[in-house]
Amino acid sequence: MKFSSKIEKCGLSPMRKFAPYANEAAKKAKKLYHLNIGQPDIATPEAYFEAVKNFSQPVLAYAPSDGVPEMIDAVVNYYGKIDAPITNKQVLITTGGSEALQIALSCILDEGDEIIIPEPFYPNYSTFVTLTGATIRPITTTPEENYKFAIRERVEACINEHTRAILFTNPGNPTGTILTEEELRLMADIAKEHNLFIIGDEVYREFVYGGEKLMSLLQLEGYEDNVVVIDSVSKRFSACGARIGCVITRNAELYNNAMKWCQGRLCASTIDQVASAALYTVGPEYFDAVRKEYKARRDTLVEGLKKIPGVIYSEPKGAFYVMAKLPVDDAEKFQLFMLEEFDDNGDTLMFTPAESFYKTPHTGVNEIRMAYVINQDDLKRSMELLAKGIEAYNNK
Repeated sequence: MKFSSKIEKCGLSPMRKFAPYANEAAKKAKKLYHLNIGQPDIATPEAYFEAVKNFSQPVLAYAPSDGVPEMIDAVVNYYGKIDAPITNKQVLITTGGSEALQIALSCILDEGDEIIIPEPFYPNYSTFVTLTGATIRPITTTPEENYKFAIRERVEACINEHTRAILFTNPGNPTGTILTEEELRLMADIAKEHNLFIIGDEVYREFVYGGEKLMSLLQLEGYEDNVVVIDSVSKRFSACGARIGCVITRNAELYNNAMKWCQGRLCASTIDQVASAALYTVGPEYFDAVRKEYKARRDTLVEGLKKIPGVIYSEPKGAFYVMAKLPVDDAEKFQLFMLEEFDDNGDTLMFTPAESFYKTPHTGVNEIRMAYVINQDDLKRSMELLAKGIEAYNNK
């Protein structure tokens, strides 16, 4: 049987690739410390579950293709509070941020087109871009430069006649990098000057640890036709299983084209939209507490990394991930070693090998991404396991 050439170019998710080996390790009674997937252990606000309990209709019907009105209103009100006014006809509710990305990319990219993305990047970007028939033109960044990419010369060097868009996560997954207002405006200027879309994946907006307010692309004036924002309740409200996100654009033509996709897939989950709308009623104290917790976790992980000889990293300024170069030859081989051969008093560690976070071949081979989404005591233990694992691996 023949399969699509596009799907055959896609790889498995590096965050889930080692799940079978983890299952075998668990069967051997090993305790696994999971830093591989950005699944927060922060409690989902009770407002979500109350809305589910109170949901009552005689028929569970299709939602409107653009989204249930209360969910769209919640998004519009949220952005209004951060001085980014949008209307209900500029928001399309999606099945998670992933579908929002798929919709936006499918509307913008065609066979042979290119999109600029700073690397390392969220690996599913590669899957979604590949399925459009387009390719990624990477801007390579390094921890030694704090993963900085908003440099005009570097960005414009990637632009050619095939370029259609620029995409980045802000704050960054996997780097934790955040853009200043000046850097954000620079990226928007470049996009406008070259008639490109600029897609901001802003699902981690609340998680910034230096006290500054993260600026949204939607707060910039004069870029209405260029800007597309991807958002989601998954990380903001620790509601990954709700699978509710949105694509936001003031570009009426893009909105109308995206509606074709939304109508084709009918709608996002009705109940999850109603419940997710209730999440937007939580007050600022919720985010203050969550930020404080994640900052403490980041500090704990970074303190642990400092003690491991040969590890190179850049302290993340936002989101809840850290990238690290390890003194090993191959991070995938090292992860297999940790799952199949290593344990310390029955404990071992999972992380995400980072080669799939890069488009440039043979890059990131000895790098890993870790998500600090577990408690501080477990993070301390995780760094002990990482240090002991590296030593055992290099001495085997």
